[in-house]
Amino acid sequence: MGLDLWPPLPLNEWQDTYRTLHMWTQIVGKIRMTLSPPMNHWWHVTLYVNAHGLTTGPVPYAAGVFEIEFNFHKHELNIFTSEGVSTSRPLRAESVAAFHGGLQESLASLGIAVDINLKPQEVADAVPFDRDFAHCSYDAQYAHRFWRILVSSSKVMERFRAKFIGKCSPVHFFWGSFDLACTRFSGRLATPRKGAISGPAYSHEVCSAGFWPGGGAVDEPVYYSYTVPQPPGIEKEQIRPAAASWNAQLSEFLLKYDDVRRAESPEQALYEFLESTYDAGARLAKWDRAALEA
Repeated sequence: MGLDLWPPLPLNEWQDTYRTLHMWTQIVGKIRMTLSPPMNHWWHVTLYVNAHGLTTGPVPYAAGVFEIEFNFHKHELNIFTSEGVSTSRPLRAESVAAFHGGLQESLASLGIAVDINLKPQEVADAVPFDRDFAHCSYDAQYAHRFWRILVSSSKVMERFRAKFIGKCSPVHFFWGSFDLACTRFSGRLATPRKGAISGPAYSHEVCSAGFWPGGGAVDEPVYYSYTVPQPPGIEKEQIRPAAASWNAQLSEFLLKYDDVRRAESPEQALYEFLESTYDAGARLAKWDRAALEA
């Protein structure tokens, strides 16, 4: 049996694990955010897809740098330091509060001290991490499937990113919204927005695309693409593949993950979605494409 690079991920089958993992990634992400120098558009807070799972990348501390990694092969949370010492703890069904306490103990054992804001971001009815005993699920099979999708998606997104010579974000994972994203910039300022998150994030004109496992009004995993500010008429644009469409509620183009995984070439279907939605936004917004594209 071959490795399934685009495995099924029905939202209703792993929702409890998803919610718990969302909070765990927020804790780890906030550690990176607290200790790292602030970067434009919140780029200092994200996690990155690697060969094992999701990682903070190098985070500074007094003795050098350390890295926290979710390993979705061995189902471990690993902490590595530039001093050559490391520690790990199993990823298993446990509460967010227990995960937070265990991670703090692991960090302390390595001489790393950090206090984070314990309130989760971008979720309704947020419960502080150290008091969250309700989210306590971990299904290793579905965590691994989610990561496999991130790997397959990030490879296509990296290919898409490589053709742009203007300012472009890394392909990175935002733990607040729990999505993998890549954002291109026109180079022009946008109308200022209010909000601690959206203000810096959308200070400039962008076209952003990514993968999201779903939630709320979207009851399945999807790829999305949007342009900010939204150019008039974008909702009428013909995009590819044919399964993709405009979602008026979110003001974004959406392509169902299941339509990608069932395509003859999932990679090509996703790449066409990224290219055609960017083309629609950049063309209607009159980006200087000759200066921005290789």
